[in-house]
Amino acid sequence: MSSATPHRLPLAGVLRLGRPSDIWFKPALSVVASVAPPNLILVGLGRLDLAMYTMAGSLCALYGHNRPYAARARVLARVVLGMVGGLAVSLFAAALTTDAVVLVTVGAVMAAVQKAVCDATRLGPPGNVVLTFISSASLFAPQTLGQVPAHIGLALAAGAWAWLVGMAPGLLRPYGPERRATAQALNAAAAYADTRGTADGHARARGASAAALHAAWQSLLAPGLRPDPTRRALEQLLVRAEVALAAPADTDPARLRAWARELRGTGRIPRVEPSRESADELLGVDAELAVARRPLRHRLAPLVPLAARTATGCALAGYAALALGVGRPYWALVTAASLYQANVTLTWNRGVQRVVGNLVGVLFFAALAPLAHLHPVALVLCAVALNFGAEALIGRNYWLGTVCVTPMALLVTEFARSQDPGQLITERVADTLVGALVGFVAAVAVTNRRAGDRLEQALNTAERARESAARLLAEPHPAPGALESARRTLAAALVDLRATADAAAGEWWQRALPQERVVLAEQAGHRTLAAAVRRQGLVPRHQDPGRTTEDIRP
Repeated sequence: MSSATPHRLPLAGVLRLGRPSDIWFKPALSVVASVAPPNLILVGLGRLDLAMYTMAGSLCALYGHNRPYAARARVLARVVLGMVGGLAVSLFAAALTTDAVVLVTVGAVMAAVQKAVCDATRLGPPGNVVLTFISSASLFAPQTLGQVPAHIGLALAAGAWAWLVGMAPGLLRPYGPERRATAQALNAAAAYADTRGTADGHARARGASAAALHAAWQSLLAPGLRPDPTRRALEQLLVRAEVALAAPADTDPARLRAWARELRGTGRIPRVEPSRESADELLGVDAELAVARRPLRHRLAPLVPLAARTATGCALAGYAALALGVGRPYWALVTAASLYQANVTLTWNRGVQRVVGNLVGVLFFAALAPLAHLHPVALVLCAVALNFGAEALIGRNYWLGTVCVTPMALLVTEFARSQDPGQLITERVADTLVGALVGFVAAVAVTNRRAGDRLEQALNTAERARESAARLLAEPHPAPGALESARRTLAAALVDLRATADAAAGEWWQRALPQERVVLAEQAGHRTLAAAVRRQGLVPRHQDPGRTTEDIRP
């Protein structure tokens, strides 16, 4: 049996800035439009102390920006209900007890549930962190049972406004998310085609291209969307991106990038020659989304170790903060909750980023506090500006966004009453260090021993999907839609295999992983995908370099 070996914790590159997201301004502007009106109304009414409850609903506008609008409507509604549900649990707990240990325990359990559900449903950024911030802070808000219904009502009203803000861009660009996802897939395929399939780093480019294609198909084939000419045209462009993945040496990257540029705005979608297969077969049976449509309990099962880490780390961080006499233990709890990623190595990276961002952020707060204390309107405007900055910068690196998140969170505590900046800074620094240290120790202690088992399952799934596609390729006349379905199933299995392998590789004290088998499975899978693309007539004959027996070997 292979012995377990620890991994080194990296420092190089943890704070390096990346490229901003293509749509960084969308969540940034949405949160401004969602947060500012309710808070300014409360200022006019002289009840800024209620802003914490409206903020709970307003921050829901951060979610769902990569989803088609029909799907976004459902996702945002569920986020609002989840946010308000967590808030309700916290408020009732706060009204029923003032025992800090009990409240920290409730917060830790809720943080674990929020983390597991957000990951299982693939909610996307900002994930569980905002939900946990609101529910944990609410646990320590003085409350009576009679006040709870009105406070929940404020959150629901603000959440309804956030829903409208999130859906409003659809009036101008009804296909904006689908066009953007297709453009990203085309650009990723062009980057892979630039390698000609031989240059150093082409495996990483191929993985990025496959992931972008997978995301784009998920966008176009999201449940509840009806096929129409616009989506059909986008699907044909995605097929051309798949051709680049199958035959990079015979693809023109400039053409792919030109198509991606034409998808910006609301202009005409580039028309490409349809494949020999019917348009209906292009959709197949949507097997690629089968994993996402499994019952929630099945998707939650692999996340039990991560949920256990989150609950343990958050609880211990909160208890440690209480032992040190810190007045706001929920800050330590939220810090711990924000750390947990797919594996220990990524959790370490997030911990370093969180600590650096918070320490710089408290210095920013010290400089900003005199301005914010001039007037309640100034306080609200500063908080709104920091919300915008956080969403604009966090895509470059998590620590940079946290530089704005930290002073924003400190200002929110002053909505109810003005407080001593020095005390706030001291408590925030202490909670950050306690939360990060205890949270990471819990991540190391609660080892995900099932990571290797999940990788084995992902390997078996990918190999079975490849064998199924190869059998269909060997048939002279496969059933209509069967080859397309098998191709999509194999593509999804390969994406899941790469994600699972990356997650398992970053776990500590893990048994030796079958890296060679993973590489061979990916190589064989991509050869079979290329053969399927050619068999379906998606590669023009003058670009098809031919097929070898390796393409379809079982």
